[in-house]
Amino acid sequence: MTLSLSVLDQSFARNPDQPNEALQETIEMAQHCEALGYERFWVSEHHAFSALAGSAPEVLLAALGAATNRIRLGSGGIMLPHYSTYKVAEVFSLLANLYEQRIDLGVGRAPGADMSTAVALAPDGQPRFHRFPEQVAQLMDYLRNNKARPLVSPKPPAHLPIWMLGSSADSARLAARLGLPYNLGVFINPQADPSLIKTYKQLFQPGDIERPQATLTMGVFCADTEAKARALQLTYDINFYRFVTGQTTSDFYTPQQALAVEMTPQLAAFIAQREATRAVGTPEQVKEKILQLVNEFDADAVMAVTNMYYFEDRKRSFQLLKEAFEE
Repeated sequence: MTLSLSVLDQSFARNPDQPNEALQETIEMAQHCEALGYERFWVSEHHAFSALAGSAPEVLLAALGAATNRIRLGSGGIMLPHYSTYKVAEVFSLLANLYEQRIDLGVGRAPGADMSTAVALAPDGQPRFHRFPEQVAQLMDYLRNNKARPLVSPKPPAHLPIWMLGSSADSARLAARLGLPYNLGVFINPQADPSLIKTYKQLFQPGDIERPQATLTMGVFCADTEAKARALQLTYDINFYRFVTGQTTSDFYTPQQALAVEMTPQLAAFIAQREATRAVGTPEQVKEKILQLVNEFDADAVMAVTNMYYFEDRKRSFQLLKEAFEE
């Protein structure tokens, strides 16, 4: 089966005191994924989290554009309520003029941080998440309407896709109403209703695009053996669980250390709730699970998030995944 495959990179920092290493790995990963033939390489926005170095995707995209030649690059995404819509329009117009027909502007409403950080990001200390639909419409006007004022400079190119990112029914309906492509993040919300993309397609009204276009972004842990893939997935789960439960913000376990962690009922339940919407195992097992989820969610394409502890394991995972779909 021919399936469009893309990558979401979160600039994972094994050592929070060396974010430069994480950012260099993101650049190298973009080059690696371009050589493998992936369609898109997006970078995320996170704040006040030392293990994820990508706090400014618009800056990172400029570096990625200079380091690659073909692969589409995008924000996964820009958390629009934090910012001036006009400023976002100008930044991405500049990027799209620098790297013609290679830039995607993915926008989302989530804070990408805790609420105290969201308050710090807001120019007046008042996050306005309720204005997100209004901001998206305004962004479309700035980038599509030559008569919009103030004028966006440089002039926005015609081919600058705006993607709606989300993990709930609200984002699906908004993307459908505005005629935007939709990216559903089940790696964020593993309990996302499989009918969300179907709802998006049923309600879709032609706008930026003529026909609905939906991507499913999911966790993928692919390795040469199922045992290794499971160990890499377990390491991520344990480290993420420790973060969300407030046990740590920086001292992350290696795969070797993670294997020695006690499997409490709480940890087991946390891991179990994420299993249904990700793919873990050998290339054959991962391909089978991805195709199952594509069919279940009615997705048109897949974007993989592969937060493995070691960089070489991540590179190998993307290689095996791409090869699995070329057979």
